[in-house]
Amino acid sequence: MKNIAVIGAGTMGNGIAHTFAQSGFKVQLIDVSEEALNKGLQTIAKNLDRMVAKEKITEQQKTDTLNNITPFTNIKEGVDFAALVLEAATENLDLKLKIFKELDDACSESAILATNTSSISITQIAAATSKPERVIGMHFMNPVPIMKLVEIIRGYNTSNEVTNTIMELSKTLGKIPVEVNDYPGFVANRILMPMINESIETLYNGVAGVEEIDTVMKLGMAHPMGPLQLADFIGLDVCLSILNVMYDGFKNPKYAPCPLLVNMVRAGKLGVKSGEGFYDYSESRKAEKVSRQFSK
Repeated sequence: MKNIAVIGAGTMGNGIAHTFAQSGFKVQLIDVSEEALNKGLQTIAKNLDRMVAKEKITEQQKTDTLNNITPFTNIKEGVDFAALVLEAATENLDLKLKIFKELDDACSESAILATNTSSISITQIAAATSKPERVIGMHFMNPVPIMKLVEIIRGYNTSNEVTNTIMELSKTLGKIPVEVNDYPGFVANRILMPMINESIETLYNGVAGVEEIDTVMKLGMAHPMGPLQLADFIGLDVCLSILNVMYDGFKNPKYAPCPLLVNMVRAGKLGVKSGEGFYDYSESRKAEKVSRQFSK
């Protein structure tokens, strides 16, 4: 299994492609948008430059990693000869079902089809194919090249052979795979998202401000990042989508997204990706921080 196809060149997709390519795999990075592909490749190159600067890898390893990645805008061409196809598109059920129906026709009979979904049912995605036993979840954490955990989610029909293969493959990437069962949110987001949602409720109810809530969780609970800042980095739209999947799946009001989160997403305040969420990430804000540092 040396030929890997990754669908989606966004944050997760380019991180997954980077990780496989750095481990010596040949990676076909696929996205319908050429602009997204170019941006994804630039992100990989920048991240590799940082690793070179920190002396974690050599210039030759950087070059080899980039040479291991080939971009494609056509799924059928990109998945040719791929032993594993890993979908990392937007967290949208209809889109994922469409992609997996296409993969079912385009891929070889022996190919393993994986999804990086962080909350959507693997069993439901697998049902869009004629080979549900060869469909599995590989939920990487962001940033992919750094974070060690991979949630391995087997659907109702996922075979033991496929599960064992993906568990071992994850270890060759230097990751620590953890097998979990197929329920909404799996383990990571079933625990994380209610905490983030409760933090937003705490802000919404006026108990404390953004920085105060994050400071309590960082200093009091030893979290490296406060839950509101973490939500900004994940993307508030992604948080909302995951909470909706969990609320629909369990029909339990404790998973219902906070009205403040819903309104912020409607207003386009999505966190880092939009320049503003619970914190301000705009260029003017960055310039203000730099100015303050120089005035000290």
